[in-house]
Amino acid sequence: MPRLLTDTDVADFRERLIAAAEHLFAEHGPDGMTMRQLAQALGVSPMTPYRYFKDKDAILAAVRASGFSRFAAAMEAAAAAAPDPMEKSRDTGRAYIRFALEHPDAYRLMFDVSQPGEADYPELVAASTRARTMLVRHAEGLVASGLAEGEPVMIANMLWAALHGGLVLQMAGKLSPEVDPSALRRDLFAAILKGIAPGA
Repeated sequence: MPRLLTDTDVADFRERLIAAAEHLFAEHGPDGMTMRQLAQALGVSPMTPYRYFKDKDAILAAVRASGFSRFAAAMEAAAAAAPDPMEKSRDTGRAYIRFALEHPDAYRLMFDVSQPGEADYPELVAASTRARTMLVRHAEGLVASGLAEGEPVMIANMLWAALHGGLVLQMAGKLSPEVDPSALRRDLFAAILKGIAPGA
């Protein structure tokens, strides 16, 4: 007789499944990853993942939600520990960069994948909204402190686009060999902040 699974058993297996799927989705792409590969990586039968998720798309949504949740938590922790708006801005940015470089599979799946029916997965919507909200709060802090002038959502997206674009080029090895990624980010953000400073 099979052992009854506790809530803890289910949660632990889901975490293992999501971790394995994150790597496989990143390696093979959403279309190339198979449920058989996932089951093999977990050491279970091909039908076992279906006991926890409806289909492959639901697993991809869970993987991406997990990434967004960890990403948002890292930025929230950095912002909470910083004593003033400028340090809060720097530390939030560093947390963003550290997450992307330490978890490249998750980062790529979060931002490089266009998942049809994304709105059908409340956990994914909530996690991605949490991350976006953190970035907007960061911009709101810059405006409130007098370090920037403008509409916070636009400022957040300007800073986000600059940071993400530089990171993607860095992770793909596409930056010019003589360009130091850290120096590029520093100078890029200094230029943006100068452009949005009050009275600029």
